[in-house]
Amino acid sequence: MNAIPARTWQQVVWRRTRRVLSSRIVNALAEPHGVDRYLGLINPLWSVDEVRALVVAVSRRTADTTTLTLRPNANWRGAEAGQHVRLSVEIDGVTRTRCFSLANSADRRDGTLEITAKVNPAGTVSRWLREHAKPGLVVGLSQAGGGFALPDRPGEHVLLISGGSGITPVMSIARTLLARGHPGRISFLHYARRPEDVVYRAELADMARAHPHFALALSFTRRPGRGQFDGRFDAVHVRALAPDYQNALTYACGPAPLLADVGAMWTGEGLAERLRIERFALAPAPSATAEQTAGELRFTRSGITAPADGRTLLEQAESAGLRPEHGCRMGICHTCSSVKSSGAVRDVRSGAVSTEPDERIQLCVMAPVGDVDIAI
Repeated sequence: MNAIPARTWQQVVWRRTRRVLSSRIVNALAEPHGVDRYLGLINPLWSVDEVRALVVAVSRRTADTTTLTLRPNANWRGAEAGQHVRLSVEIDGVTRTRCFSLANSADRRDGTLEITAKVNPAGTVSRWLREHAKPGLVVGLSQAGGGFALPDRPGEHVLLISGGSGITPVMSIARTLLARGHPGRISFLHYARRPEDVVYRAELADMARAHPHFALALSFTRRPGRGQFDGRFDAVHVRALAPDYQNALTYACGPAPLLADVGAMWTGEGLAERLRIERFALAPAPSATAEQTAGELRFTRSGITAPADGRTLLEQAESAGLRPEHGCRMGICHTCSSVKSSGAVRDVRSGAVSTEPDERIQLCVMAPVGDVDIAI
């Protein structure tokens, strides 16, 4: 008789326990705080529905990054290579949430997750993680999301292009392909200022040595002669590393100028359908006119009004003293979605204007056009 793995038994026991804890009777007994409040007093990882994770390791691979290894609780449903999560930590009594790409292989045997946060001097969460994250810390997580992911059949050749901290999701894809024994070729082109700024430099070198079908090229903008190429993105680099790039499925992540150049090259050659892009910051959009920035914002739930100034609804709400829930601040995670009951808004990514009433919009990428009523 075959033994059932311990992990499977744990999942079975947890599913049965969760059904009991989710019952109306238990929830009535737990009022007004809810079941999770009491579970957290026993073990901060326990929750009926929420994903929480234990920090099991912290490393600082470069001067401006913090890498966390996380062990999620039983509510975690898994992720595809290249996807991201929203990570929440409590800072000075306030829960702060930010998006981070997963860097681990989707098939990591021990079930742990890995994120690498680049320290933003103006960023509350990244600075806090740099200074305070240590093993034993419990953080909140969302389920994985995002379409920057591998298909079931990626094809014979996968080309990965990254810059700076944009290496994390493409590293996840590279690790996953190698873990699955991808029979085809993998080409990895990464841009950084200096060799010491490459988060996974040693591991990438090991990958290239261990796998003949893994081609690696690094290009440094401030250390000429130290990589395979010098300077910023250039079509010459792509053609030298992967002469048949037209046939590859390409993933790109990094600073906006890099992604703009990659996108222009692929679009210009009619290859846009073979390119997947993940952005860590909003792409520039057409500027708003004076008429578009004039108006009044009415935050209907809080009863606060403020003059519109052209910034996003999230930024203007925060300036008015409100604290809407948010995550990525760039239109990916949808955490900040709220209902606009009336008025027009402009998508700062594309410049498109919407006038639909009772419309659910993303505060972080929408700016008011004239008077707007928003349920915050």
